[in-house]
Amino acid sequence: MPFPTVTTPVTPTPVRPRSVSGPSSSRMDALSALKNIEPNLIIDAAPTPMAKKLSSVEKSKRLAAYTAVDKHILPEHKYIGIGSGSTVPYVVERIVSQGHDLNKTRVFIPTGFQSKELIVKAGLRLGDVDQYPTLDVTIDGADEVDSDLNCIKGGGACHLREKVLAEAAITWVVVADYRKNSKILGTTYKVGVPVEVAPFAYAKLLENLHTLGSPTAQLRMATHKAGPIVTDNGNFVIDAPFPPEYMKEPLELLTRIKMLTGVVEVGLFCHMARAAYFGNEDESVTIRPPMNSMACISTATAMETFTVLLSLKRTRFPGIICIISDNVLSIPPPTSGCMS
Repeated sequence: MPFPTVTTPVTPTPVRPRSVSGPSSSRMDALSALKNIEPNLIIDAAPTPMAKKLSSVEKSKRLAAYTAVDKHILPEHKYIGIGSGSTVPYVVERIVSQGHDLNKTRVFIPTGFQSKELIVKAGLRLGDVDQYPTLDVTIDGADEVDSDLNCIKGGGACHLREKVLAEAAITWVVVADYRKNSKILGTTYKVGVPVEVAPFAYAKLLENLHTLGSPTAQLRMATHKAGPIVTDNGNFVIDAPFPPEYMKEPLELLTRIKMLTGVVEVGLFCHMARAAYFGNEDESVTIRPPMNSMACISTATAMETFTVLLSLKRTRFPGIICIISDNVLSIPPPTSGCMS
């Protein structure tokens, strides 16, 4: 006798919903479906973080950097050096704001790890000075600047590459806040002249620098590791404070230190800067050309002064009002929105 046929009920297989995180077309389909179901639904409505409020010092750095970029990085410039220091991020920020169309044909050369990271993270094209030995302009920070634009640099231990890029540039410009603006080097930056040295020669060079006039010269030590600071070039740094009578003649001091065997580079930059831009607490920017280039203005008659001002406005600072006082060229605070 044949067995009766038994029909087993079959449970339908559940359909897996399409993943929103799949391919872009699937994601768009899912988002469209959500919008159709609930027209007022907002997709990806994460709150926008508030802009970080800057201190007065940071504002002054940004003003100096923005003004220098606007005056010296022009559309025709293709090879641009990016320096080091706390003011330089604002330099890169302002360059990026010039737009992709200008920046896509430019090459940016860093002075060290910090500026390399800034260039890469900003999506700018990275180069090196061995590929581009002549630069249109380099903008860099400084630890202190005197009345003739001589600078102390090297607080970040990048002064060898910084000096190479300064010399490679047709125009080298310094940006800083008002605290770095001095008449004589060593007035505000008390740490000393940074001297990059070959590691095996540091002990001999300490003795040499003590004899030369810096009895408190010492090897710069790291703060987050045991041992001395090591530069990007694998060298040590000695900080050598000198008395004011030495700092009044920075070029002579630079020459004497550089002649010591084992010295790689000295953080004194003499007669190299085209201009220095200092952001002030009142949100103005002081532009300081080398003292010698301004001497004619301080002794000029009223008519001669007007002629010089008119020339400056036409050639270097178009569209702004300049104020001359004590060999300093100042720009009043910008109008609303011009520094955004």
